[in-house]
Amino acid sequence: MSTKAQPQFQRIALIGKVHHEATRNTLLKLEHSLLDLGFDVIIESRTAEQLNSTRAQILPLHRLGEAADLAVVVGGDGNMLGAARILCEADIAVIGVNRGNLGFLTDIDPDHVIEQLKAVLAGEYQTEQRFLLQAEVFHNGKSKSVGRAINEVVLHSDKVAHMIEFEVYVNDEFVYSQRSDGLIISTPTGSTAYSLSGGGPILTPGLDAISMVPMFPHTLSSRPIVVDGHSIIRLRAATENDTLQLSCDGHVRMSVQPEDDIVIQQHPQRLRLVHPKDHSYYRVLRNKLGWGSRVF
Repeated sequence: MSTKAQPQFQRIALIGKVHHEATRNTLLKLEHSLLDLGFDVIIESRTAEQLNSTRAQILPLHRLGEAADLAVVVGGDGNMLGAARILCEADIAVIGVNRGNLGFLTDIDPDHVIEQLKAVLAGEYQTEQRFLLQAEVFHNGKSKSVGRAINEVVLHSDKVAHMIEFEVYVNDEFVYSQRSDGLIISTPTGSTAYSLSGGGPILTPGLDAISMVPMFPHTLSSRPIVVDGHSIIRLRAATENDTLQLSCDGHVRMSVQPEDDIVIQQHPQRLRLVHPKDHSYYRVLRNKLGWGSRVF
């Protein structure tokens, strides 16, 4: 993570959680304040619909990278994930204002949003690169669907609490076959999300590593494993399975047939994430997970 003097931002894109009154109020406050301060403001088109009227330019999400230097996402981590999967294609920095629950990715306090954001816009911030995963499903050797994830890729049944069988390979080396409810393949960013709930390890954001976490494995000796971040992970669905599902960040869903291959590896583009200068990853963990504070 870089903490040295950073470039200032001038062109600011605003993206917000839809149908949420607190988010709408924060967006209106940001829009008016930023315009009054002389910044160029661009509103994402779906976000603009809930503002009724705006003095700012309006563009769809996939075009924000052409017009803005910084995207401010107002909402929860889910909103950040949805926007970031698109914005990673452009050379645009992204920062989050927390209007959700946990807020591992959205760390600006909405009650002090203008003060904190003004410092960031003036170059007082930290920046880091977060990698994404790309998941591709192959049927009879031909690619049939592709997705990407910032948090995790999950292989699972399309039925509730249904055990599946699959094989796992890393860099074409056989690792194991497994019967379980599925497998969570997680980035360091996603290690505090679904993977954490499944008993996976917390990976600090700077690690170039991927974790594989079994979901309710039939064998008690099955444990999470962490592999090099540049590994190519291949999953093969056994012939005994019904149709399976592959989910990316719980959003993009792809169908997996018996004997289909799934190839998971780093996506070529990275997310440029911005934090306030006093951001501390370990403080976030203490606050969100209820860890103990100093006693002396």
